[in-house]
Amino acid sequence: MRQERLGRELRRLREAAGLTAREAAHALGTISVTMSRIESGLMGVSEARIRRMATQYACADAKLIDALVEMATDRTRGWWEEYRAVLPPGFLDLAELEHHARFLRVVSTAHVPGLLQTEDYARAVFAYVVPELPPGDLESRVAHRMRRRVVVERDGAVEYEAVIHEGVLRTRVADRRTARAQLEEILGQSERPNVTVRVIPFDVDGFAGANSAMVYAGGSVPQLDTAKRDAPQGGPFLDAASQLLRFRTLFRKVESASLDPARSRDFIHRLAKEL
Repeated sequence: MRQERLGRELRRLREAAGLTAREAAHALGTISVTMSRIESGLMGVSEARIRRMATQYACADAKLIDALVEMATDRTRGWWEEYRAVLPPGFLDLAELEHHARFLRVVSTAHVPGLLQTEDYARAVFAYVVPELPPGDLESRVAHRMRRRVVVERDGAVEYEAVIHEGVLRTRVADRRTARAQLEEILGQSERPNVTVRVIPFDVDGFAGANSAMVYAGGSVPQLDTAKRDAPQGGPFLDAASQLLRFRTLFRKVESASLDPARSRDFIHRLAKEL
């Protein structure tokens, strides 16, 4: 996914310069097939070639070019590679996206956000999949979800903000014990300096965003942000400028309907005491 994103960004720069792939290939001393493979994410590209492209495309955005070079030359093989032959590619792509993100913004209206889930909660969610997962596949998904939490717990942890609807917090995906432990886990994680949790209560006015579930990952420059609809069936990663603007605006609207972090913690405390 990361290499495909690099290819799309290079294609956008070329198109902004008004050049066809054939014209750009000729100017760069290569062939159009090579350009097509690079822009499709099927072929790697060196730092030198990216900088030559930027010059040819008259791109003066030094921060963007440096970010594209970083994307092209980073050879990180993270923990998610252990799951390459075990889980669908989307699981690995999401873990890699979170690993490289400068910040993460999440809106949850169905389930507790993945990075805040307990093992028992995650197991209950995956066990609900139809058709039912084989035991080995179920446990692989749970283990992968637990390992994703490293991005909010490691040194230099990512800045993470989650907006969660009250319905999510009240829904028992398993039993009372699991529900209480999950609320306590959210409270514990919210004490981290890099983690902010906000709650949208049932009785708030002006919230019509029940379909606003999302994951928004900040890139090293705003042009490299990525958005994703957070849904059980998954969904594509979105990165067109108009899509990113839409999701940024939508997050601000949802956030404005939520309680502040302190009141949200008090709210979750009350729910936990009810259990």
